[in-house]
Amino acid sequence: MNEIGIRTVDVVQYMKPLREGGSLPAIVKADDDFIYVLKFRGAGQGKKALIAELIGGELARAIGLKVPELVFMNLDASFSKTEPDEEIQDLLKFSVGLNLGLHFLSGAITYDPLVSIADSMTASKVVLLDSMITNIDRTAKNTNLLNWNRELWLIDHGASFYFHHNWKNWETHLARTFPAIKDHVLLERANHLTEAAKEIQNLIDPNKIKEIVTQIPEDWLIEASNALTPDEMRAAYIDFMNAKLSKIESLAKEAEDAK
Repeated sequence: MNEIGIRTVDVVQYMKPLREGGSLPAIVKADDDFIYVLKFRGAGQGKKALIAELIGGELARAIGLKVPELVFMNLDASFSKTEPDEEIQDLLKFSVGLNLGLHFLSGAITYDPLVSIADSMTASKVVLLDSMITNIDRTAKNTNLLNWNRELWLIDHGASFYFHHNWKNWETHLARTFPAIKDHVLLERANHLTEAAKEIQNLIDPNKIKEIVTQIPEDWLIEASNALTPDEMRAAYIDFMNAKLSKIESLAKEAEDAK
């Protein structure tokens, strides 16, 4: 177990696909006897989505938001050989190695903006987190929020950090704000943005950001088409998050204005 507590487990049973998402995650059982939602390295956005999931989830946890436990999950080649569905078979084949899992919250209900629970301070912190990590995927159409045990839980940060899909101009994103926050599902309930910004500044510093980014597995950062080394990519994620942290008051004002 490393500093921020991410365990590594082995997948022992592929249970069923989750066809709601475009990347076809799956419910699996691991060798610790727990059930997880497995995000595959061989899916559409590949390893970049896993990196975004890891950084976004652990940043959320660091600022006091509820996120299912994240674990690294080893998938071996045997699963693709016994899978009859060709699409899933290919996904399993291309995902052999280290993937990412989220602890499965049995009985959780998808967040409904009309009836679900979300207090104003929590909503404000989620809005600011998503502004910082440029998460375009927390809208009324697709909330990526769950209510479980009468608490709000965050899932699916794979669409965040979209700068990393084009490393050639990633530095142009450092000074940008996040106008897409106007579509955030929790914006209407985010009435404590200034207080939330101060709390986030108290809970996250450059050391915490570095600690989280350091956890990215080396082979998730290796791409044949990329001129940057894994260390350079890690440094870029750190620089990006530090830039957003330094602009959090501007992000809070942008969200306030968008209301």
